[in-house]
Amino acid sequence: MILDETLEFADAVSVAAAASTALIGDVVDLGATVKDFGMGQPVWVVITTDTEVITAGSAGTIQFFVVSDSLATLGAGVVASCTTHLSSPAYVTDDSAANSDQLNAGGLILAAQLPHGDYERYLGILCTIGTTEVTAGAINAYLTTEEPARVLEYPNAANQ
Repeated sequence: MILDETLEFADAVSVAAAASTALIGDVVDLGATVKDFGMGQPVWVVITTDTEVITAGSAGTIQFFVVSDSLATLGAGVVASCTTHLSSPAYVTDDSAANSDQLNAGGLILAAQLPHGDYERYLGILCTIGTTEVTAGAINAYLTTEEPARVLEYPNAANQ
């Protein structure tokens, strides 16, 4: 898959932060009049874990939202002030959690087709961290017109 820099939200962008909601990486400017930015093709959003998400000790949650807004700041990181198009599950940030594989390096957080409908000018990713502080971790996020192939996760050689 060839990625277009202008359709990439995040390339190993840190999600380390205290419990809050924040814009992650860049926004994509869809233009002043947004009708069909996929030009008749489905558009997919893909979010993967680049570096394992680690918390400050206690378990919390982390969730990602694909949103659009009339402002490039995406409502200054307030999900309620944006138009939400997709969201990931709220992943528990604990190694013993059933969904912790998504938060390990190479994990697939979200791969979904953007729904048809009205979009505001700027499209981006908001991340909500609940309960605890994320001390490390980074994600990749981008748009593509190619349906994401099955994601292959390889074990970390350091754990062998």
